[in-house]
Amino acid sequence: MSAPTLVKAHAFGNDFLLIDERDVPRDIDGPSLARVVCDRHRGIGADGLMIYGPTLGGASMRLLNADGSRSEVSGNGVRCLAALLASRGAIPGGDAIDIDTAAGTKRLTLLSSERGRYTFRASMGSPEEIAQRAISLGDVVVDAVTLRVGNPQCVVLGDVTESRLHSIASRLAVHPSFPEGTNVELAAVENPHRVRILIWERGVGPTEASGTGACAAAVAAIQYGGAARDVQVVSPGGTQRVEWTDDGLFLTGWAEIIAEAQWVAERP
Repeated sequence: MSAPTLVKAHAFGNDFLLIDERDVPRDIDGPSLARVVCDRHRGIGADGLMIYGPTLGGASMRLLNADGSRSEVSGNGVRCLAALLASRGAIPGGDAIDIDTAAGTKRLTLLSSERGRYTFRASMGSPEEIAQRAISLGDVVVDAVTLRVGNPQCVVLGDVTESRLHSIASRLAVHPSFPEGTNVELAAVENPHRVRILIWERGVGPTEASGTGACAAAVAAIQYGGAARDVQVVSPGGTQRVEWTDDGLFLTGWAEIIAEAQWVAERP
């Protein structure tokens, strides 16, 4: 088999490698491939690997974190895949595409494309299992909001600092309360229409942005922090819009394709 081709894309600095399922070498499993190609120093580097295939409505995807662990869905990841298909002129119907994920089908509507950036509004479904919980980390008890937005999330409202990200969020991500692990966001409501976050992503660590994390932080801020139901969520990589309507959560932001690369190194 020839060297497989991977596409690198990112949304607000949350970066992914995308590979057609037909190009995955038969003698390597997905988690091993993810760990190798996502390595920042010995691979191409990314927060996750997305293995995708064509469907009648668009594409299906299987997402693996940089450490090889499984992830149900990524709001930024589905946008990266949609951007790849849009760049190839493969969006059925002209402006909408369905991405099938382990957390259900996400419909993305293309709003604009400019200078290689594709902006989509994605229907992310309704948040589930929203609850306030006090979680003991041994030396401190953290008041958190836990929920699912297709994947597990833990949001801590209050101060948003790098020191708290490493001292609190890193431990929450692997806390025994979350058998599957969890994504963690520190979130501060700066005004009713603006929430600032830092992210510790399950299987990755700190990331510049997270689509599902932005959705989770918005839900926590709306439910318990006085935020409006249409809010700008600001992360180190940029700002995404989250709307919480009667029809569920809608996430708006851009994604862009960076490069195509052939993997020529010896396989693990």
